Amino acid sequence: MCVIHRYSMILLALLAIPAHSEDQAPTNQQAAGVAAVPATAAPAQAVFRTEELDQMLAPLALYPDSLLAQVLMASTYPGNVADAVDWSKAHPNVSGDDAVRQVANQPWDPSVQSLVAFPAVLATMGQDPAWVQRVGDAFLAQPNDVMDSVQRLRRQAQVAGNLESNEQQKVIVQPAAPSSSTTVVQQAAPPQTIIIEPADPQVVYVPSYNPNVVYGSWPSPSYPPAYYPPPPGYYLGSALAAGLAFGAGVAIIDSLWGDCDWGGGDIDIDVNRYNNINSNRKINANQNTWRHNAVNRDGVPYRDNASRQKYGRQLDGAQQRDALRGRDPARTADRERARQSLTQRGFEAPAASNRQARERAQTASRDLRQEQQARPRAQAGDRDLRKDQQARPRATSNTQARQQARKQHASTQGPRNNAFSGTRSPSQSRAQASRGKTSYSAASRPKASQGRTVQRPSNAPSRGGARRR
Repeated sequence: MCVIHRYSMILLALLAIPAHSEDQAPTNQQAAGVAAVPATAAPAQAVFRTEELDQMLAPLALYPDSLLAQVLMASTYPGNVADAVDWSKAHPNVSGDDAVRQVANQPWDPSVQSLVAFPAVLATMGQDPAWVQRVGDAFLAQPNDVMDSVQRLRRQAQVAGNLESNEQQKVIVQPAAPSSSTTVVQQAAPPQTIIIEPADPQVVYVPSYNPNVVYGSWPSPSYPPAYYPPPPGYYLGSALAAGLAFGAGVAIIDSLWGDCDWGGGDIDIDVNRYNNINSNRKINANQNTWRHNAVNRDGVPYRDNASRQKYGRQLDGAQQRDALRGRDPARTADRERARQSLTQRGFEAPAASNRQARERAQTASRDLRQEQQARPRAQAGDRDLRKDQQARPRATSNTQARQQARKQHASTQGPRNNAFSGTRSPSQSRAQASRGKTSYSAASRPKASQGRTVQRPSNAPSRGGARRR
């Protein structure tokens, strides 16, 4: 038995060794994988799809890089852009650096001020303010995807034969820069980077084109690009029907101070040019990368949660201003406890969002209208109630008066003639009957001649014959 037991133990040990090795192998491979591949954060949720980005950026993708950078920055301030469009319409003959200096005191972001140098650009952006806001929201939420979309569209225009160097612009093709796209579905890296520069650095020509033509066959028919035709007089010639058209060049020196950083997904700032044109808003030399300024947003809401948390919650210096505004953490905690106490007692908590506040306001307005409609009915009911209350004492007094009249009438009237009225007092009944008989007998006797009895003296019998005269 001992031998059999020993053989059984050895056999079990031999069977356990391979199983143990198989169990350990994945663990070792997993550890090696963790060591080889560093942990990466989950990709951010895309606000716009690739087709949507191509659709909204198609009217802008063929702008020179420096002008495109100014447009992307300015589009994050849609309210300022609308004001700049109105100003440009009111000053149609002003452009270039001179126009930018004229709006230096306007409360707009410097990127928006720079666009007044190009009336044709503002005329295009003024045709669809909602499109401008979408472009700005896309650039804030997905800057790398916006850059990739522009490069993708430029390649399409180049393949279609509508993007090349000429007297107005210079097209440069460089090896592709590494891209860090934030979309959920990763796109293939562009094989090259296409840069568009003015042929003359001090003269910028704004192109105008029909996106449905210049890019060739559009790959996403469900998301066709919008076309914003230029106002009359901005562009001349027949080139617009076939490809790009260029109007009069705009002479500039310092108005364009931004440039696209295709590899970094942001905007580089030429600090010297910026300070030359923005003498009242100078920046330091280390501020050479554009940062969105939420103060110039003018209350326009952000589209995605990440942008709202980054720009919409707290502005620079807000924490330092809490003390000046009388905000105390202890008082905040007390208010929170009081709010919870009210909630427990059945009071409704404050609205947590603008949507909830609007719904509550609509409900309150509806209740107010219903109350106003029911108020006349309630007033009519109150009037009827008051009339009823006023009529009730009158009815009571009338009833009492009738009862008193009945009692008084009953007291003045004798007993009613009734066949059984004398049964309780027979003697009285007999006396009344006897009195009746007596009256009847008296009435039956013949009556004497009525009238006054006249008594005359009787005459003595006459003696003799004739009476003496």
